[in-house]
Amino acid sequence: MCTDCRERNYHSQKNRRNDPQRLERRKYCSRCRIHTLHREVR
Repeated sequence: MCTDCRERNYHSQKNRRNDPQRLERRKYCSRCRIHTLHREVR
């Protein structure tokens, strides 16, 4: 989910044993039209 506009843009899978914390990535948001921080939503 984009931290600026709260839009859910990306889907991904992860191994919860290897990555127990939530993922945070800088990705392109088509709504904001810039690269923003995207956090994992459960």
